[in-house]
Amino acid sequence: MAGHSKWSQIKRQKAANDHKKGQIFSKLAREIYVAVRESGPSPDLNVRLRFAMERAKREGMSGDTVERAIAKGNGASADGLDYQTVFY
Repeated sequence: MAGHSKWSQIKRQKAANDHKKGQIFSKLAREIYVAVRESGPSPDLNVRLRFAMERAKREGMSGDTVERAIAKGNGASADGLDYQTVFY
């Protein structure tokens, strides 16, 4: 099988999976950020944050990434973006 390598197949599938996972993680990080902005960084007092953290854990998001999203929502962010919940 000339011109056909196993790595090219793995690379294509890995890129697709990484793209999907990145989209999910970005969405979860935004949910955590907004939850912290609205009700504070404590999952014991913030139900929305607790549910977002549980979902992040279920999806396989690392604890470090969750902690960075909480810190960003708590004001330790350098990018200065402000997310708000909008209902249509």
